[in-house]
Amino acid sequence: MGDATLVAGFGCRRGAPAEAIAAALDAALHDAGCTLAALTALATSTAKAAEPGLQAMAARLALPLTTPPDAALAAAAPACITASPRVEALTGLPSLAEAAALAAAGPGARLLGPRRSAGGLATCALATTEPAP
Repeated sequence: MGDATLVAGFGCRRGAPAEAIAAALDAALHDAGCTLAALTALATSTAKAAEPGLQAMAARLALPLTTPPDAALAAAAPACITASPRVEALTGLPSLAEAAALAAAGPGARLLGPRRSAGGLATCALATTEPAP
């Protein structure tokens, strides 16, 4: 991926275990044909940043867990691929995972695919600044 940014954005239910978060990440990486080594950061909302499962995942991968401002998440919402009525009711975003990945990756970022879910406990989406092939 060269110098491109690859951010994994996450949404999760309160108390979601690190294993569920890892399963969602693994599924998203597999679908996108990416490796863990290519990841540059993890991202979620400020409201989810203290979740122990997300904290554990960031520590395990030795990657920063970034929390884009709510305004940046809202600005990324139109570029989301999927929408969850439950998440929209709770956050105002169609997909927290997708919006967090896009917002954290920065201007010009694009999703590598729709968010992936792990047992209804966690979702993960990948965004990159690498140009589309």
